[in-house]
Amino acid sequence: QVQMAESGGGSVQPGGSLRLSCAASGSSDTFGCMAWFRQAPGKEREGVAFIGSNGDTVYAAPLKGRFTISQGNAKNSLYLQIDSLKPEDTAVYQCAAARLAFACHTRLSNEFNYWGQGTQVTVSS
Repeated sequence: QVQMAESGGGSVQPGGSLRLSCAASGSSDTFGCMAWFRQAPGKEREGVAFIGSNGDTVYAAPLKGRFTISQGNAKNSLYLQIDSLKPEDTAVYQCAAARLAFACHTRLSNEFNYWGQGTQVTVSS
C-alpha cells in the first residue's frame, strides 16, 4: 500500500521561506507524475507544481518564480521550496502521485492516485 507523508510546514512571516518534503513508501515503481497541491480556507484545492518522471516541471502560472519543485535522490521523494511567502500562501499543502505521466499534462487532482495528509503552512506577521 502506497503511503505519502509531508513534512516541513509551519508558521512564517511574510517574505520568509519554507521547504516542504514528501516521502512516498510502499511502491517499487517510479510514479509518472508527482505534484504539490494546496487548499486555503474556504477555497478549492489547486495545483501548485508538477514534476514528471523525466524531470519536466510545470507550475501554476500565478505562482511561477516563487515555488520550486524537485525530486530527491531517494526514490519517489519530493520537495517544494517556497520563497517570498505571502499571507495568501496560507494553506494546507499536499503531495500527490500519479501512476501515469499524463497527470502532469492534465494537472487535474482526480488524475492522481495517492495523496498525503497535508502539512499546514501559515504566513502571517
